[in-house]
Amino acid sequence: MPDLCLGFDSSAAHCAAALLWGDRILVSRQDDMARGQAERLMPLLEEVLAEAGKGWSDLAVLGVGTGPGNFTGIRIAVAAARGLALALKIPAIGVGSCEALAFGQARPCRVLIPSRAGDVIWQDFGTEGALTQPAATAAGELPAGPAVLQTPTPIAEGIAHLALLRKSAPGPRPAPIYLRPADAAPAKDRGPVMLT
Repeated sequence: MPDLCLGFDSSAAHCAAALLWGDRILVSRQDDMARGQAERLMPLLEEVLAEAGKGWSDLAVLGVGTGPGNFTGIRIAVAAARGLALALKIPAIGVGSCEALAFGQARPCRVLIPSRAGDVIWQDFGTEGALTQPAATAAGELPAGPAVLQTPTPIAEGIAHLALLRKSAPGPRPAPIYLRPADAAPAKDRGPVMLT
């Protein structure tokens, strides 16, 4: 019987999830949203499972988008995947955003992800895999490379497929891929004194 994989992502202005059984996508959903991924992610995962008539205990593996992308959104999905993996006693596999979007596409290709302030996140892929590491740059300053992928694979579907392919050698726990530091600055005030 094929394994069941739940792939999900909140690395951009969305919450996305896909349920993969063997090589067949049972359910795929993406809710576009600028904010609120922390509140939406778990209900979305439950809805996707329910739509397919499956439960948490049916899962064999989790796939989670690790970015690069939105700092907070990546942390939300990675933390959820780590917690679910511990509770369900199944592996959680981290998958980069660009490689998920390039899954199953003709190669060579370049994946572009819109970022903030006119920047783009990009990565090039050849027939044997990634040609470059993910990078961020101004849209007008991209180096020469392969043709830009026009119709990428839905991100959660690519994550689910790659996670299932990597299930036999899961590697380390999923960890966020950040291209720049967080916008938040450390507090200037000292925290409260802890009483013992």
